[in-house]
Amino acid sequence: MIDGLAEHYSGFRVSERLFLTGHSHQAWPDVGREGQLEAWQDAAEHADLKWERAFAKAERLREGVRRLLDDPGAPIALAANTHELALRFLSALPLRKRPKLVSTDGEFHTLRRQLGRLGEEGLDVVRLPARPVDTLAERLAAEAADASAVLVSAVLFEDARIVPGLPALAQACEEAGTELLVDAYHALGCLPFTAAGLERAWIVGGGYKYLQLGEGNCFLRMPPQVDELRPAITGWYAEFDELHAGHEPGTTAYPRGSMRFAGSTYDPTSHYRAARVLDFFDGHGLTPERLRESYLQQTELLAERFDQLGLSDVTRDRETPLEDFGGFLALESERAEELSRRLLDAGVVTDSRGRYLRLGPAPYHSDEQLEAAVEHLGRVAR
Repeated sequence: MIDGLAEHYSGFRVSERLFLTGHSHQAWPDVGREGQLEAWQDAAEHADLKWERAFAKAERLREGVRRLLDDPGAPIALAANTHELALRFLSALPLRKRPKLVSTDGEFHTLRRQLGRLGEEGLDVVRLPARPVDTLAERLAAEAADASAVLVSAVLFEDARIVPGLPALAQACEEAGTELLVDAYHALGCLPFTAAGLERAWIVGGGYKYLQLGEGNCFLRMPPQVDELRPAITGWYAEFDELHAGHEPGTTAYPRGSMRFAGSTYDPTSHYRAARVLDFFDGHGLTPERLRESYLQQTELLAERFDQLGLSDVTRDRETPLEDFGGFLALESERAEELSRRLLDAGVVTDSRGRYLRLGPAPYHSDEQLEAAVEHLGRVAR
């Protein structure tokens, strides 16, 4: 726990409730409500003239993403969710010439479902086993030669395992003329993550989880070759600055930079909220390094208390150091879903993915709350 933080989340009553879904939906600091009200006030005051103010909030979000990635000046496209951004990325690939897409069986449902459906339509979708994760980047690199793209997570969503070797994979993709898409959703906000070594990779993520930005705050950080691609799925905001110009039928022009992958009219309320929360993080020194320290302390505490339970049919990976995991503790059990449901009945909110029960702390949780949650787990498991 980071001292004094919980008091700034009074709306979510984080001191009173055991929400261990910090890897999914974290509580929003109270300033987020002020951002939403500001969005309403701007709309009421300025109506259709509000967009100048809304675009300023969007730029604040982009700047926050650049700082998280340690990538000043990078072009950043925004969207309500990562699916929109992944679709635009996929639609820009030369899939007729290179119909092969390479990914893993450990990707979040956004990619799992969409790539599966594209495979049904005739694309050559190759899914490699995500485990052993220590060799994953090397195995993906070996498949990159004739592919349009390789798509992989920086941190696996099921068990929080950090995927090593991404810069080497990026180098292999560059040499093969293959695009690399890195899903950083489970990295940003709980551990330091840098675009260094991934300069020519596409990096997708969002603020729904550890960043506490809520829905509607997803992004795609673009590499230098962005201006070489023309997404087939494209919104009219991509020509926002040229709306008054003449448009020839049958020709589709694209701007340079982030607007090349822009969508269409959106609800800017999420960006108002994001701007306030990003300022809150800055004001309280919630840097990736400080948050990483907090998450490690919390997952270590959860692991220690769990080990003391001595459960026979619920286990965790004790061979891999906790430093090799992201921001939550994954427990393996054939009855993971049942345990999550029983914990909910006991007032502890968790979730499960397949055979993994996920316990996700947040920096506003106290040690006593985490210990109480594990005690409940011991009772329901027995």
